[in-house]
Amino acid sequence: MNKKNALKVEKLTKIYSKKTSNAVKALNNLNLEVKEGEIFGLLGPNGAGKTTFLNILAGTVVKNSGSVNVWGYDLDKNPRKVRSSIGIVPQEINLDAFFSPKNLLELQAGLYGIPKKDRITDTILKLVSLEKQANAYARSLSGGMKRRLLIAKAMVHRPPILVLDEPTAGVDVELRQKLWNNVNVLNKQGVTIILTTHLMYEAEKMCNRIAILNKGDLVSLDTTENLLNRIKTKKIIFRVKKIITIDPKNLNGIKFLYKPNNEVVVSYERSKHKIGEIINKIKSVGMEIYDISTDEGNLEDVFIDLTKN
Repeated sequence: MNKKNALKVEKLTKIYSKKTSNAVKALNNLNLEVKEGEIFGLLGPNGAGKTTFLNILAGTVVKNSGSVNVWGYDLDKNPRKVRSSIGIVPQEINLDAFFSPKNLLELQAGLYGIPKKDRITDTILKLVSLEKQANAYARSLSGGMKRRLLIAKAMVHRPPILVLDEPTAGVDVELRQKLWNNVNVLNKQGVTIILTTHLMYEAEKMCNRIAILNKGDLVSLDTTENLLNRIKTKKIIFRVKKIITIDPKNLNGIKFLYKPNNEVVVSYERSKHKIGEIINKIKSVGMEIYDISTDEGNLEDVFIDLTKN
């Protein structure tokens, strides 16, 4: 079954400053689609255009050209429908300190014009594990709880798409884990998630597909798995009894680096060589192997590679 598009963006362009001499293209002919029910990562260094993109979706920045379609609604023709189809969780924590989570969500639901009988405040508080703090002042909540309350606030109008802008910025490891569990639960319930992050391992762990932006251009859009497969070089670290150097001739691109603590670091192109061949080379000169560990490389390597130019 073909999943419908939750978001479709075509030739989206935003230029700051009309003067040609110093015009900044924040987004340059951006084309992308986010499928219903996926967790979609939007990555890029500072100034890549991620925030501009989110602000266009939120309606706080006006695009120059191109089209944005959210849940079947065109941004130009149906801006209100677009806004009601998206819940945006901002980076900054902006909560009224003297409201309780329950009051805040009720107030937000009121702003969206949701009748009292249709509100799901308690359900949302449960979803983000804040039911015990429902009536506490927001100022008494921990950083992680405030972060979860922002997610709750973005969900009062039951949007099919939730946008998380750097959701774990300044959050410790344990709370980050809780936050991700919450996000996964929401996703399993059918909510489409768009996530911006600068933490590569976070994107690697969470996202089905990832778009990488750089200076307003889309430099890559692929499944997480395919992006990781782009890493050409693989590293293996051998701990040996005694180092014996290998003749550098006929190594066919395999590089050996000898470390003082009896470690041999081998780097090679994963498409050309197999690990067995490397082990045989080490054994053939009489080195005894105690331990083997690999450095697989990660999304960060791909990211740096794609954005350095």
